[in-house]
Amino acid sequence: MPMKEIRENTLYVDGVSALDLVEDYGTPLYVLSKTAIEERIGELRTSFLDKYPKTRVAYAAKAFMCKAMVQIIEEEGLGLDVVSGGELYTAMAMDFPPERIEFNGNNKSYEELAMAIDYGVGRIIIDGMGELDKIEALCQEKNKKAQVLYRISPGISNIKTHKYMSTGMADSKFGIPLEEGILQGALERAIQSDHVDFYGFHFHVGSQLLDNQSHLEGLGVILDLVEEVYKKFGHRIREINLGGGFGVHYTHQDRPPFAYFLDPLMAMIGKRYDIMGLERPQVVIEPGRSLVAEAGLTLYRVGDIKKIPGIRTYVSVDGGMTDNIRPALYQAEYTGLLANRAQEEEEAPFTIAGKCCESGDILIKDLALPTPKEGDLLAVLSTGAYGYSMASNYNRLPTAPVVLVSRGKSQVMVQGQTYEDLIRNDREVQLK
Repeated sequence: MPMKEIRENTLYVDGVSALDLVEDYGTPLYVLSKTAIEERIGELRTSFLDKYPKTRVAYAAKAFMCKAMVQIIEEEGLGLDVVSGGELYTAMAMDFPPERIEFNGNNKSYEELAMAIDYGVGRIIIDGMGELDKIEALCQEKNKKAQVLYRISPGISNIKTHKYMSTGMADSKFGIPLEEGILQGALERAIQSDHVDFYGFHFHVGSQLLDNQSHLEGLGVILDLVEEVYKKFGHRIREINLGGGFGVHYTHQDRPPFAYFLDPLMAMIGKRYDIMGLERPQVVIEPGRSLVAEAGLTLYRVGDIKKIPGIRTYVSVDGGMTDNIRPALYQAEYTGLLANRAQEEEEAPFTIAGKCCESGDILIKDLALPTPKEGDLLAVLSTGAYGYSMASNYNRLPTAPVVLVSRGKSQVMVQGQTYEDLIRNDREVQLK
């Protein structure tokens, strides 16, 4: 069953009518197709997990996480890449196998690391030397040993994505820099530590990449380090984490298959390890956006329509930057359609405006549509990643519910907020 199809002028998502979804759950509404997620994971299984031995996939939870998503990832046999105590707590609440969790991210707190070590996560990906201090102290205190990787900033200069989504350049808040005075001491310390087991290296060059060159350049840097560590310390790197960042289709882009990235990367690793005469390492990837972005869409109700002669027509919807901050944050582009008039001819470009009190709350500029009317339903496509996960209550707007659809059925994954939820944690004060 296709994720999206048009029947009798109406958009259907994984077999469920958009009209029925809105009637049952209201707007704005995040909709996620379980079938589409399963298909993307199936592609990964074919092009990576089943194709190459000693491989692992850890879903990057930051793209979209809730308890039901943890269930899906567990059922599919994947791991989880978490970056905060809250993400780790969500996984723990669902009894997710701790050995399949990788704790990533910068500036992990002492309390977050303690939680990870107590739970027994499979890997901690160290982002800086202060983090190693905390891990060693905790492991000594708890009489445990942590399995760790170093996240390396590979210093790639020409990363073909928005600057806010580039993470592999020299000037980055992420990772340990390549400067010899910093890195050499860090390597020696981790290798000789009694409290950590140093497995290898992690790198992540950026997000929404449609070209594989940055990944290949980054891997080249890492493989040079692998060889250096073996020659200098006699330590064999057993694991390389390639990160994620595989691009998806938003508007006009052609999304490359996973194999476009993974086949040359795996060939590069195999060749270098064969030359060194070492057993090939475990190889890990961390896809997030590429598994859920295209599986999702957001449904809105059209409200006020404001025509400015000779300039543009603004079509306002009942959501906006509170449920999708990406257009305002870094000019992310989306496309969409009228879900209740899906087969009607496009008549003109319209600008889709959110309801927040910000001039920058524009979801889509110049979207070709049939002339919208108040009460129409607008579907914005490919919002499965970083919509709900970056949502806010700006202007005291409640967050929208998330609904999972699968083969003609729907179910709530995340309950939408009420006004009562908005004030639940507020407290009156008495100041004299």
